This record gives sequence, C-alpha cells and structure tokens, in this order.
Amino acid sequence: MAAAGAPRSLPSPTAAMPPVLTPHSRNVALVVAAALFMQMLDGVIIVTALPQMARDFGVGTLEMSLGVTIYMLAVTICIPAAAWLADTFGAKRVFLASIAAFTLTSVLCGLAQDLGQFAVARALQGAGGAVLFPVGRMIVLRAAQKSEIVAAIGLTIWPALFAPVIGPALGGFLTEYVSWHWNFWINIPLGILAFVLVARIAETDREFRRRPFDAGGFVLTGVTLASLLYGFDAMVQGTLPLAWATGLVGAGLLCGVAAVWWLLRQSHPLIELRTLRIPTFAATDAREGALLRAAINATPFLLPLMFQVAFGMDALSAGGLVVAYFFGNLAIKAITTPTLRRFGFRSVLVVNGCLAGLSVAACALLGPSTPYPLTVAVLFIAGATRSMQFTALATLAFADVDAAQRSSATTISSMSQQLSMVLGVALGAACLNLSQLGRGAAALGVIDFQVALLAMGTVTFLAALRFLALQRGAGSEVSGHRRASTA
Repeated sequence: MAAAGAPRSLPSPTAAMPPVLTPHSRNVALVVAAALFMQMLDGVIIVTALPQMARDFGVGTLEMSLGVTIYMLAVTICIPAAAWLADTFGAKRVFLASIAAFTLTSVLCGLAQDLGQFAVARALQGAGGAVLFPVGRMIVLRAAQKSEIVAAIGLTIWPALFAPVIGPALGGFLTEYVSWHWNFWINIPLGILAFVLVARIAETDREFRRRPFDAGGFVLTGVTLASLLYGFDAMVQGTLPLAWATGLVGAGLLCGVAAVWWLLRQSHPLIELRTLRIPTFAATDAREGALLRAAINATPFLLPLMFQVAFGMDALSAGGLVVAYFFGNLAIKAITTPTLRRFGFRSVLVVNGCLAGLSVAACALLGPSTPYPLTVAVLFIAGATRSMQFTALATLAFADVDAAQRSSATTISSMSQQLSMVLGVALGAACLNLSQLGRGAAALGVIDFQVALLAMGTVTFLAALRFLALQRGAGSEVSGHRRASTA
C-alpha cells in the first residue's frame, strides 16, 4: 500500500488498451486497401497516356479529357447508392461485384478503338467502381473494434498516398515501352488478386436492412453532385464558358437544397442525413473538416503549376519536387497512430491543422532561387502534416457512429471527399485568376501563386482552429487517448 500523502503514479494512456490491430482486422484492411489501390492507380496512371491515345484515336489531346470527366461524373452519380446497395445485398457481395465490374470495364477501356468507345467504357468503369471506396470502408469498420479504427482506417489511406507517387511513372513506362492499353489492362491481375483475397478474408454479411430504393433521392443527389463537380471542373479547365459553369454550380446548389428537403421527409431515405447530427461526424465531413480538406487539396494542384509556369522548371524537375511532397505523406504514417493515442484527436486536429496551414503558406515563400534542400524540406513538412490531418479526420468521423448509421456515414463521407477534391482545385484556380486579374497581367506570375498558397494556408489554419469546439475527449475510445487525472 502506498504511504499516506505519497503521490500516486498516473496511469499510462495506453496501459489498458488492447493491441493496436488484431491479425483479422489488419488482413481485412489490407485486402480492401489493395482493391482501393487498383482504383486510385487507375485515376492517376491514365494522365501520361492521354497524348498517345489522342494520336491513336485521331483527336486532340484536350478532347481526351472527356475520358477523365465522364469517369468522374459516373462515379459521382453512383456513389449515393452505396449505402442502399450494401444494406440490401451485403457489403461483401457489393464490394466483390464492384471489383469485378471495374476489372471487366478496364478491359473494355483498353480495347477501345475511338474516343466514343473509350468514353462509354470509362462511364461504365466509373459506375462499376463508384462504390469501392464507401463500401470498402464499411467492410473495414465492421471488422474492427473501436480501439482498432485508427490503425484500420490508416491502412486504407495508404493507396491514396502511394498511387500519386508511382502512378505517373508507371503510366509513362507502360505507354513508352509497352502500350497505352496496358494502363488499363494492368487492372486485370490486380482485380483478380483483390477479388480472391476479399472473397477469402472478408466476413460474409449476416445482417441486412432491406428497404425500398429511394429513386427520388438518387436522382436529386446524383444531379446535385454531378452539377457541382462538373461546374467546378469546367471553371478550372475552361471546358465551358464561365457563365455556363457558374450556372451549373448554382443549379447544383439549388438541387442540393431540394435533395436535403426530400431526404429528410422520406421514411426510407437513400442517405440518412440525420447522421450529420453526430457532432464529431459533422465536424469532420460537413463543416470545418470539409473546408480544410478543400484548402489542402488545392496544394497538389498549385505546386506543379508554380514550379513549371512561374519558376520555369521542366516537367521532370517539377515532378521530382512534387514527389518530395508525397513522400512527406508516406513518412508520417508510421507515427500517426501513436500520436493520436498520445495527444488525442482534438489536440492533433488543432495543432497539426495549424501547422498544415502554416506549411502551405510557407510554400508561398519559395522562389526560383530558394536552395533546393530548403524547398524539399518545406514540401516534405507540408505533405506530412497533410497526411496526419487527413488520417485524423477520416478516423474521428466514425468514432461516434453506431453500426446502424455506418452505411450512410461512409456514403456521406465519400461524397464530401469527392467534392472537396474538385472544390480545392477550383478554389486554387480562382485565387490564381483573381490575382492575375487584379494585377492586369497577361500571364500568371510568381506573385499569383504566392497569393493562392497564402489564401489556402489561411483557410486551412482558420478551419483547424474551429476544432477547438470539439470536446477534449472527443473520439478517445477510438484513439485510446486517456487524459491523466490526479486522485
């Protein structure tokens, strides 16, 4: 027995916690990550093949952007059905069917003989793979205990970090030394492997929530997302007159209001919006988290342009610096879970979020004469803080979501992240254009990129401060963080 008046030793924050990830939960997360890697690699590998494909199809390179746009729209329109499909047919069955559909339509993409055939194949590929991300996350969440969610979700984020690093190089190699067709046919072995592993390792669904399909909700949410995404994309790419693109965004917002009104009045809505009443989920996927994601997502768009347009670098040199940014994403992963366990979600989201904002703003201080090692260090830190923040957001989102709400939660989260990616690029482009317009310049200059990066850094910093509104112990059951208290 301790002597009277002697101070009690404080419990270790992790003393009562089970192992970070059980073998089964780890295996499920890994096989889901493998399937997601196939999809994410496909999204970045195609870019390097477009010029060669344009020559084979006898069209301009810019016309080939149709294949990218139509894929994005197909994914966007079909994502809202993810929760209903998983609840009705089982998450594992839907995930396997989506892998099979994505793989088979990849074959069609490689067999396309002209732009029309390619556009149809890409639309089918987008529709087939649309639910991979939300349904895959459902499978991971169902296999993991609450104390395992941080590590399990962290594993599913690895594909998003690896694919942008190796995709362009792999796509360039295949296009140059084999054939552009193999940018799509590479999905055949990847798809077969993912299908077999998921079939063997993921648990078969035993509970179903059969409900009528909400066709009205599907149409309204699909039109909303497609209008917003295509409108924002058209603003950036200039594929539509500005008035038309703005009109699309406005129509999307109006349709979004109608979609919310509809979904809240259905007894069996396609998406359960009441999930947004959960404070931690709303903060990470609907308010400050969505704004922060959009601002940070502008960085990978702005940096390569700045290096080439403003600094005069060639594509290879600019690509090397961008790789440093993504290596920062990778390097921080090893300490993400211990950091969340030690400090908790609230502290990490605020402190790391502010650091992420400052590092984005610091990119604005880079110039053509900045020492190369210093440039690499700034980019590495920006990438590392981005990764830490995104992992914390993705994990806290499901900390307080119960089993009955997970299907809708993962669908809403996927929709939010899809929008934030395109919105981030649109915000970055808008800042560039406004700065150039304000200067009355004929071309973009260093100052325009500095303005855009400072703006995105400021938005990130302010959005991070908003997480101070979270409770101090938010998500502690998931992170394993326990605040020590004196007796």
